[in-house]
Amino acid sequence: MDKSEMDKINGTNPESTDQAPSLASRPDEFEEEESLVTPDALSARIGGFQIYAGSVNWGVFGSMKIVFLKSKLNVLIPCGFLAIFLNYMTQRYGWVFPLSMLGIIPLAERLGFATDWQISCEVGRLLNSAFGNATELIISIHALSRGKLHVVQQCLLGSILSNLLLVLGSAFFSGGLACGKTMQTFSKADAVVNSGLLLMAVMGLLIPAALHYTHSEAQFGKSELALSRFSSCIMLVAYASYLYFQLSNNRRRNEANVYPCMPLIKRRIQDDVDGNDDEVPEISKREAISWIAIFIAWISMLSYYLVDAIDGASKAWNIPVAFISVVLLPVVGNSAGHANAVMFAVKDKLDISLGVAIGSSIQISMFGIPFCVVMGWMMGKPMDLNFHLFETASLLTTVLVVAFLLQDGTSNCVKGLMLFLCYLIVAASFYVHADPNSKASEKPPQN
Repeated sequence: MDKSEMDKINGTNPESTDQAPSLASRPDEFEEEESLVTPDALSARIGGFQIYAGSVNWGVFGSMKIVFLKSKLNVLIPCGFLAIFLNYMTQRYGWVFPLSMLGIIPLAERLGFATDWQISCEVGRLLNSAFGNATELIISIHALSRGKLHVVQQCLLGSILSNLLLVLGSAFFSGGLACGKTMQTFSKADAVVNSGLLLMAVMGLLIPAALHYTHSEAQFGKSELALSRFSSCIMLVAYASYLYFQLSNNRRRNEANVYPCMPLIKRRIQDDVDGNDDEVPEISKREAISWIAIFIAWISMLSYYLVDAIDGASKAWNIPVAFISVVLLPVVGNSAGHANAVMFAVKDKLDISLGVAIGSSIQISMFGIPFCVVMGWMMGKPMDLNFHLFETASLLTTVLVVAFLLQDGTSNCVKGLMLFLCYLIVAASFYVHADPNSKASEKPPQN
C-alpha cells in the first residue's frame, strides 16, 4: 500500500496539508486592515462625517436636528424674534431687553457646541479659547460703536467677576456636595499660573486708574489714553504667549501619552476600553464652521437691540445701568459655561471646571479688554483701561480672594459658599453704586 492510499485511509489530504498555513503564520486580520486603511483614507471614505454612537450624521437636516433639538435651552430662541417685534412695534425697552437676553442665551450655548469639534487637539483647544467668550465681545463691540464706553468696561468687568465668584463658587460648592469628599484637588501649578495672569491684568487696569485719580498725568486725558493703548498691546502679546505656552505643553503631553490624539475611531474604541465617557463631536467640520458663522451673525443682530435697550430698561425697571452691565449682561454669555463648570465639578473633574471659570476670566481680562481698547482706537473712540476707582477696587479684591483660595490646590463646599457670598456682596454694591462717570464716559473722539 503506497503512501497516498495510507493518507486516504487516515483521512488526511496531502494537498490540503501542504497548502493550509499554520495558525501562527497567519497575519492578524485587524493588523492587516489597520495597515491598509489609514485614518486619513478612512475619513475620506466616510466623507468627513463624524461617527457618533454607531451612527453617521447624514446631511443638512441631520445637522439641523442635532443643533436645534439636542438642547432644552432652544425653547428660548423665539424670545429673540419677539424682542425684535416689540422693538419696532412698541419700543417698550423694559420688555425688549429681557427678551433679547433670553434669546441670546441658547445661541451662546449652541455656539459653544459648534466649537466643540477638533481638527486636531491643539487647534480644537485654540478654537474653544477663541470662541469661548464671543458673546461678551460681540455685545461689547456693539456698545463700543454706540459710544457707551463705560457699559463696555462694566460688561467685561462683570464677566470676570461672574466667572471668578459665581461660576467658580458654584462649581466648588456643587462638587463638594456631590462627590462626598472632604476635599477635591486640582493642579496647583496651573492655579498659580492663572492667578499670576489675573494679577497682571489687574495691574494693567490699576495703573491707569491711579494715574487718573492722582492727577499725575503729563498731559491730562492724553497720557492715560496713550498708556492704556500701549498696555493693551503688551497684554495681547502676553495672552498670545500664554496660548503658545499652553498649546506647546499640551502637544508635549500628547506625545508622551499613548493615545491622546488618536484618530476618531481608535480613540473611541480606546475610550470604551478605559471607561472614558467623553462625547464625540456629532457634526462635521464644515457644518461646525457654518453654524459658527450663523450663530455669530444671529447673536450680533440681537446684541444690537440688547445694547440699544439698556438705558430704556434701566429707566423702566428703576435700577442702575451699572447693575445691568455688571450683573445681568454677563448672565447671557456665562450661562453655558456656568452649567458646564458645575457639571464637571460634580463628576470630580475639577481641573476642567477651573479651565472653564478661570480660563474665561483670563481671556476676558488679557484679551477681551485690550482688544476693545484697540478696536476703540481704530474706531476713534477713547476707550481706555481706566475702569474707575470703584470698579478697579472690586476687581482687585476679587482676584486676591480667588488667588488666596486656590493656592493650596484644594476645594470644598465652604470655599464655594464663600465665593458665592462674595458675589452677592459685589452685586449688591453695584446696585447701590451711583456711577458719577456714566455721562463722563461718553467722551468725544480723540486721536
